[in-house]
Amino acid sequence: MPSNDARIVLQAAVPTAGVGAVAAVVSGVVAGGKGAIGAIVATLVVILFMGIGMVVLQRTAKSLPHLFQAMGLLLYATQVLLLFVFVAVFKDTTLFHPKAFALTLLVATLVWIAAQTRAHMKSKILYVEPDSSTGSKPEKTGPSS
Repeated sequence: MPSNDARIVLQAAVPTAGVGAVAAVVSGVVAGGKGAIGAIVATLVVILFMGIGMVVLQRTAKSLPHLFQAMGLLLYATQVLLLFVFVAVFKDTTLFHPKAFALTLLVATLVWIAAQTRAHMKSKILYVEPDSSTGSKPEKTGPSS
Protein backbone atom coordinates (compact mmCIF):
# COMPACT_ATOMS: atom_id res chain seq x y z
CA MET A 1 0.00 0.00 0.00
CA PRO A 2 1.50 3.38 -0.98
CA SER A 3 2.31 5.82 1.79
CA ASN A 4 -0.61 8.18 0.99
CA ASP A 5 -3.06 5.28 1.23
CA ALA A 6 -1.60 4.08 4.52
CA ARG A 7 -1.78 7.65 5.81
CA ILE A 8 -5.43 7.96 4.75
CA VAL A 9 -6.31 4.66 6.48
CA LEU A 10 -4.51 5.82 9.63
CA GLN A 11 -6.22 9.22 9.53
CA ALA A 12 -9.58 7.47 9.28
CA ALA A 13 -8.91 4.72 11.83
CA VAL A 14 -7.67 6.96 14.65
CA PRO A 15 -10.81 9.15 14.90
CA THR A 16 -12.98 6.05 14.55
CA ALA A 17 -11.14 4.36 17.41
CA GLY A 18 -11.49 7.54 19.48
CA VAL A 19 -15.22 7.68 18.89
CA GLY A 20 -15.40 3.97 19.71
CA ALA A 21 -13.64 4.56 23.02
CA VAL A 22 -16.06 7.37 23.89
CA ALA A 23 -18.99 5.16 22.84
CA ALA A 24 -17.65 2.32 25.01
CA VAL A 25 -17.50 4.61 28.05
CA VAL A 26 -20.96 6.06 27.42
CA SER A 27 -22.44 2.62 26.72
CA GLY A 28 -20.75 1.24 29.80
CA VAL A 29 -22.31 3.96 31.96
CA VAL A 30 -25.76 3.66 30.35
CA ALA A 31 -26.05 -0.08 29.70
CA GLY A 32 -23.34 -1.60 31.89
CA GLY A 33 -20.55 -3.94 30.88
CA LYS A 34 -22.51 -5.48 28.02
CA GLY A 35 -23.00 -2.02 26.52
CA ALA A 36 -19.26 -1.36 26.61
CA ILE A 37 -18.55 -4.74 25.00
CA GLY A 38 -21.11 -4.01 22.27
CA ALA A 39 -19.50 -0.65 21.54
CA ILE A 40 -16.02 -2.15 21.39
CA VAL A 41 -17.13 -4.96 19.07
CA ALA A 42 -18.93 -2.48 16.79
CA THR A 43 -15.86 -0.25 16.59
CA LEU A 44 -13.62 -3.19 15.72
CA VAL A 45 -16.07 -4.37 13.04
CA VAL A 46 -16.15 -0.92 11.43
CA ILE A 47 -12.37 -0.51 11.46
CA LEU A 48 -11.89 -4.01 10.06
CA PHE A 49 -14.53 -3.71 7.31
CA MET A 50 -13.55 -0.22 6.21
CA GLY A 51 -9.82 -0.95 6.38
CA ILE A 52 -10.16 -4.10 4.28
CA GLY A 53 -12.35 -2.17 1.85
CA MET A 54 -9.70 0.51 1.45
CA VAL A 55 -7.02 -2.11 0.72
CA VAL A 56 -9.27 -3.84 -1.84
CA LEU A 57 -10.08 -0.52 -3.48
CA GLN A 58 -6.41 0.45 -3.77
CA ARG A 59 -5.49 -2.91 -5.30
CA THR A 60 -8.30 -2.49 -7.80
CA ALA A 61 -7.10 1.00 -8.63
CA LYS A 62 -3.62 -0.30 -9.29
CA SER A 63 -4.57 -3.29 -11.44
CA LEU A 64 -7.82 -2.10 -13.07
CA PRO A 65 -7.89 1.72 -12.98
CA HIS A 66 -10.84 1.94 -15.36
CA LEU A 67 -13.02 0.16 -12.77
CA PHE A 68 -11.97 2.34 -9.82
CA GLN A 69 -15.08 4.52 -9.52
CA ALA A 70 -17.55 1.68 -10.06
CA MET A 71 -15.63 -0.50 -7.63
CA GLY A 72 -15.68 2.27 -5.02
CA LEU A 73 -19.45 2.64 -5.26
CA LEU A 74 -19.97 -1.12 -5.17
CA LEU A 75 -17.61 -1.45 -2.22
CA TYR A 76 -19.39 1.18 -0.11
CA ALA A 77 -22.79 -0.31 -0.92
CA THR A 78 -21.52 -3.78 0.05
CA GLN A 79 -19.98 -2.49 3.27
CA VAL A 80 -23.18 -0.75 4.34
CA LEU A 81 -25.20 -3.86 3.47
CA LEU A 82 -22.85 -6.08 5.49
CA LEU A 83 -23.07 -3.70 8.46
CA PHE A 84 -26.87 -3.96 8.29
CA VAL A 85 -26.49 -7.75 8.22
CA PHE A 86 -24.33 -7.57 11.35
CA VAL A 87 -27.00 -5.51 13.12
CA ALA A 88 -29.74 -7.96 12.05
CA VAL A 89 -27.75 -11.04 13.06
CA PHE A 90 -26.82 -9.69 16.49
CA LYS A 91 -30.11 -7.94 17.33
CA ASP A 92 -31.18 -10.64 19.82
CA THR A 93 -27.76 -11.57 21.19
CA THR A 94 -26.99 -11.88 24.87
CA LEU A 95 -23.23 -11.44 24.38
CA PHE A 96 -23.53 -7.65 24.42
CA HIS A 97 -26.11 -4.87 24.39
CA PRO A 98 -27.57 -4.80 20.83
CA LYS A 99 -28.65 -1.13 20.88
CA ALA A 100 -25.22 0.03 22.00
CA PHE A 101 -23.74 -2.16 19.26
CA ALA A 102 -26.03 -0.75 16.57
CA LEU A 103 -25.62 2.89 17.56
CA THR A 104 -21.86 2.59 17.82
CA LEU A 105 -21.75 0.82 14.46
CA LEU A 106 -23.67 3.67 12.85
CA VAL A 107 -21.67 6.46 14.46
CA ALA A 108 -18.31 4.79 13.86
CA THR A 109 -19.18 4.23 10.19
CA LEU A 110 -20.14 7.87 9.73
CA VAL A 111 -16.96 9.02 11.48
CA TRP A 112 -14.83 6.70 9.31
CA ILE A 113 -16.39 8.03 6.09
CA ALA A 114 -16.04 11.67 7.20
CA ALA A 115 -12.43 11.18 8.32
CA GLN A 116 -11.53 9.31 5.14
CA THR A 117 -13.08 12.07 3.03
CA ARG A 118 -11.22 14.75 4.97
CA ALA A 119 -7.92 12.88 4.74
CA HIS A 120 -8.34 12.36 1.02
CA MET A 121 -9.16 16.02 0.43
CA LYS A 122 -6.14 17.15 2.49
CA SER A 123 -3.70 14.82 0.73
CA LYS A 124 -1.67 16.24 -2.11
CA ILE A 125 -2.25 13.60 -4.78
CA LEU A 126 -1.31 14.52 -8.32
CA TYR A 127 -4.15 13.95 -10.73
CA VAL A 128 -1.91 14.42 -13.77
CA GLU A 129 1.67 13.28 -13.80
CA PRO A 130 3.89 16.05 -15.14
CA ASP A 131 5.66 15.30 -18.40
CA SER A 132 9.36 14.69 -17.92
CA SER A 133 10.37 15.83 -21.42
CA THR A 134 12.91 18.61 -21.84
CA GLY A 135 10.40 21.20 -22.91
CA SER A 136 10.19 20.56 -26.64
CA LYS A 137 7.32 22.14 -28.51
CA PRO A 138 4.26 19.92 -28.85
CA GLU A 139 3.53 18.68 -32.31
CA LYS A 140 0.42 19.95 -34.02
CA THR A 141 -2.14 17.28 -34.62
CA GLY A 142 -5.31 17.73 -36.52
CA PRO A 143 -6.30 20.07 -39.32
CA SER A 144 -4.91 23.59 -39.44
CA SER A 145 -7.32 26.09 -40.87
